[in-house]
Amino acid sequence: MPVRTRRFNDPAEPDDGYRLLVTRYRPRGVSKSEESWDDWWPHLGPSRDLHAAFWGKNGAPPLDFATYEHRFLQEMQAQTFHLRALIHRHKAGETITLLCSSACSDESRCHRSILRRLIESR
Repeated sequence: MPVRTRRFNDPAEPDDGYRLLVTRYRPRGVSKSEESWDDWWPHLGPSRDLHAAFWGKNGAPPLDFATYEHRFLQEMQAQTFHLRALIHRHKAGETITLLCSSACSDESRCHRSILRRLIESR
């Protein structure tokens, strides 16, 4: 089954399967009763430092996406437990939908697309 990517505020679809929020921080202003995800694994989001560097929030120019992807994959090397769990679910035929921030409109420049490729390649 596929690994999909969406934003957490996109309406849930019947074929989304397991909806996993992969942001470092829980979305502000979303009550528990409004959560549209099954689980939240903050360790699969970019670190605070990497996120700030990507968006140029640390006083330096923003990182290009290739550099961001390389650094994000380095961070994910410490998350083998979480990644193995998702790879197992994927190989078992379960649909997984990786959810990111509502502000993240370009999935091709988002860590969720990197995670999807990482899961599907194993």
